[in-house]
Formats: sequence, structure tokens, C-alpha cells
Amino acid sequence: MTRPATPSTRYTGFAIFMHWLVALAIFCIVPLGAYMHDLPLSPTKLQLYSYHKSLGICILLLVIIRLLWRYGHKPPALPASMSAKEQMIAHAMSHGMYLLLITSPLTGWLMSSFFGKPVVVFGLFQVPDLVAPSEDMGKLFATLHMLSNFTLATMITLHILASLKHHFKDKDDVLARMLPFLARNR
Repeated sequence: MTRPATPSTRYTGFAIFMHWLVALAIFCIVPLGAYMHDLPLSPTKLQLYSYHKSLGICILLLVIIRLLWRYGHKPPALPASMSAKEQMIAHAMSHGMYLLLITSPLTGWLMSSFFGKPVVVFGLFQVPDLVAPSEDMGKLFATLHMLSNFTLATMITLHILASLKHHFKDKDDVLARMLPFLARNR
């Protein structure tokens, strides 16, 4: 039996909120991107692309806010039960996911800019194009966007599996410290 996650071993409420808000956005944008990609050109496809781009810009902004918050608020230490290797992997995965959570929307924004397709956030405002149009660069950034998304999806899957392993096998508080409704482990 493990000890309850205490406030000093838990993330702050704001960090937990931001984590799950970004997770929700990711769980919306990934299936949306996969679904819309192979649709025939239609008003529906264009609307779905618009939603996808809007969510991407929102994710980029949320991740930047989360990183700024994290810069001033040290996360709780990993449990002492984790080996040095496990802690190194956890830190590498965290940094890698943050990098990809910035890279994926940026490559999408650059791709849209290179293709000369505006990014209008939920019909409210248009973000500026980052570069001049270039079909060849648009194709390159389409590939980079796809690769970063597949890599991010893989890392998120590993992140979820590792969290479940910690909760059910290791019975430590790694998962409890990020769940808003789980005050303690089993």
C-alpha cells in the first residue's frame, strides 16, 4: 500500500488543469487530422481543416503558457523508488513531448503559410503567415508535420502506458500527482 499523494508531491492545480486541457485538445485534434486528411475536397473538409488549425494554434499557446508556468514552478520530484535510468527516461520523455507539442503546431502553421492557406482561429482572427508561399517548402513541412505528429502520438501512448504501469504495477504516486480527482493511490 502506498502513501497518499500530498500537496508537496502533487502538481499545482493550474499545472494539472493545463495538462488535461492540452490532453483534451490533443485527443480532439489527432483523430480530426486523421479523419479529414483523406476526405474529398468539400466545404466540410475545409471546415474541418479550419478547426484543426484553430486547435493547433490553441495547443501552441497553451503549451507556451504551461512552459512559462513550469519555469516558475518546479514540478514535484519523481519518487525515490524510480531508478536513475527510469528518472532519466521520464525527464527525456517530458522534454521530448514539450518539444513536439511546440513543433507539431509550428510545422502545421509553417505548412499553411508555405501553401498560402490562411490560419484563422475559430473564425475570430487570422494569425500572420510566417513565410512567403513556396509549394516545395509546403510539401517539406507537410512531411515534417506528419512525422512530428506520429512521433508525438507514439510518445503520448508511451506516457500513458508508463503512468498506468506506475499506478497498477509499481503502486507509487506518479499518476495520482497529476489526477485532479485522485487524492491518493490504492
